[in-house]
Amino acid sequence: MSSLSPKWVLAAAVAAALPSLATSQAASISNLPHTDGVISIDGVMDEAAWKEATAIDIDIETRPGENLPARVSTVAYIIEDGQKLYIAFDARDPEPDEIRAYLRDRDSAWNDDFVGIVLDTYNDERRAFEFFANPLGVQMDLTNDDVNKREDESWDAIWDSAGRINENGFVVEMEIPLNQLRFPSVEGEQTWGIDLLRFYPRDKRYRFSNNKTDRSLNCYLCQFDKIQGLANAEPERDLEIVPTLTGSRTDSTDDPGITPLEEGDADAEVGINIRWGITPDMTANLAINPDFSQVEADVAQLEVNNQFTLFFPEKRPFFLEGADYFRSPMRAVFTRTVSDPTAGLKLTGKRDKNTFGVFAAQDDVSNLLFPGPFGSDSTSLDEDNTAFVGRYGRSFGDASNVGALLTVRDGDNYHNHVGGLDSRWKISDQHSAEFQFLHSETEYPDEVAEEFEQPLGKFSGDAYQLGYRYDSRDWVAWANHQRVDADFRADSGFIPKVDRVFYEFGGGRIWHGEEDDWWTTLQWISEWNVDHDTNGQLLEREAETYLFVSGPMQSHMEVGVLLRDTRFEGVTYNETKGIFFGQVQPKGGLVLRLHGSFGDQVDFDNGRLGDELRLEPEVSWNVSRNLLARLNAAFVTLDNTDGENIFNAKVYDLRLTWQFNSRSFLRFTTQRFDIERNLALYDDEVDQRSRDVGRQLLYSYKLNPQTVFFLGYSDQYVDDDQLNSLTETDRSLFMKIGYAWTP
Repeated sequence: MSSLSPKWVLAAAVAAALPSLATSQAASISNLPHTDGVISIDGVMDEAAWKEATAIDIDIETRPGENLPARVSTVAYIIEDGQKLYIAFDARDPEPDEIRAYLRDRDSAWNDDFVGIVLDTYNDERRAFEFFANPLGVQMDLTNDDVNKREDESWDAIWDSAGRINENGFVVEMEIPLNQLRFPSVEGEQTWGIDLLRFYPRDKRYRFSNNKTDRSLNCYLCQFDKIQGLANAEPERDLEIVPTLTGSRTDSTDDPGITPLEEGDADAEVGINIRWGITPDMTANLAINPDFSQVEADVAQLEVNNQFTLFFPEKRPFFLEGADYFRSPMRAVFTRTVSDPTAGLKLTGKRDKNTFGVFAAQDDVSNLLFPGPFGSDSTSLDEDNTAFVGRYGRSFGDASNVGALLTVRDGDNYHNHVGGLDSRWKISDQHSAEFQFLHSETEYPDEVAEEFEQPLGKFSGDAYQLGYRYDSRDWVAWANHQRVDADFRADSGFIPKVDRVFYEFGGGRIWHGEEDDWWTTLQWISEWNVDHDTNGQLLEREAETYLFVSGPMQSHMEVGVLLRDTRFEGVTYNETKGIFFGQVQPKGGLVLRLHGSFGDQVDFDNGRLGDELRLEPEVSWNVSRNLLARLNAAFVTLDNTDGENIFNAKVYDLRLTWQFNSRSFLRFTTQRFDIERNLALYDDEVDQRSRDVGRQLLYSYKLNPQTVFFLGYSDQYVDDDQLNSLTETDRSLFMKIGYAWTP
């Protein structure tokens, strides 16, 4: 077992103790007026209350131009009534027919015209709430963690919006209940940071704001103007009680082609989710007998010739609420490890410079990930466990923090406990650093340890990570170091690779185009990294360089070269790859992407070097205002050095959505995996052909993120050398109703 070097502990302690050298630019302050008038959210600013509102011009182009006058006129109006915040945008357009606006589901109108507001409610330049809507009122909301540089669109608030296109452009109105925000409890007026935005996609994607943006600063929220008001605001009681009813039936077979589908029992479950804003800065969530299943299918990923377990993002609302409170430099918390809980409890909050988050769940299934230096494995045990995660952070300086993390999973003859400390230090407006140290204690049931070649009895391990980054207008640079012991486990997280000592160094130059240039941004990046096991044996070494260019039709192109030495089963393979990416929007509603690579690739199934071609096209096409077609695909072919084909693999993920309005849609999804192998080139026995086809038909109605109705059907088919045709293995019908009651 290794231990953390004393010099790194000292460095982290010094970083936490030193004040931040960063400075924030001076900000202007606007008044947030109060009204007793009534405002109807309908996309028409005909209420008298809007005449009392503070008007703020969104008149600065910050992208692609650098603080130029905005090329179209936009005025935002903002006012409050003590319980709700109202914002209206009068967005003028000399060519209203060119406005890009489509009916879409929540959080999916990013390629349209849209307007919105970003609120730093604690005025501490660390975390903000973002609310956007397109010209038809389609909502998008996010949280912005400026310390960790992450925007999270999985956060959903209950708010109202409406938009209308008119002969002068469009108008969007928003009504944001204060109880959907978190802000400090203070006497007198609140002071919040504010950024008002309009995105104007034409040949280029223009970004307009009320704030100038200094590209030499490595912070976003630190550049906001301020708004003052809400003296002694008393928001409505922040209590949401969401009873849910789910019903499902699944017919399945364990022996497709031999045993027909066995009719499953109809299963009905009643659950309840409670969200209670104890104070404006502290929130509790309770879920009893919840339906924690996700409704939508994951985007298909091709699992062939992979060493490590694939990552799929969390989509379940209970775990997404306050998810940023649990983040740390290493992915030590990954809530999809909680698979089938009977109950869950969560508490998150912020007081002064302190943030905290805890959640506990009783899980009926134990999902286990067994990491290693060359690959990972996983299993699910039909045994319950108790999961607990606790995270605490304290801020210092302008945008720095220290934190502590504890995760616990306990079951029969099984436990995994992880604890540690971390820090992020904003050294100056360009320099930042981060650090994390974790220690784990683990014990698996003996039969599991023997089957998956894990240590018997109790074992422990350490992991730590150090990082540095430099960001300025024209230059970027970074350095990272990570060490993970062979016996380190993070069963509440997602760390599939252990027994490693990793170093990474990179940097690059950025050029910004002028108004008359055909290109808007040009960037060159190079990186070198090396990965050894803890005994010093090489695992992987890479050197890569890329050129990025953005230009007309909102295009983005990348080309690069990768040189890699990969060690596998005692042999070091030398790989050379070409990598490319292209994206273009030739017209409104149509986005085309293509990612690809070609060159050397290790054949991990048979232990040799091969020649791989990988193409991953994506198409997103709004055929009409209501119909959206999306296709994600991947095509991979691997040949040996003599030119003989080892395998061809294909995956298709096609989704057709008819959006009735901003609240309801009908979506058909089909996913197909198809692999053909040359049996003569495989050392082990495999199927020459394997296919997997899944389909789903889903109707969704969302009055808001919690008041929902889902009705769906799905089925699954497989094919291999024994079946010789697609054979049904599963068929499901499901329904879910949730109603958000706010007493």
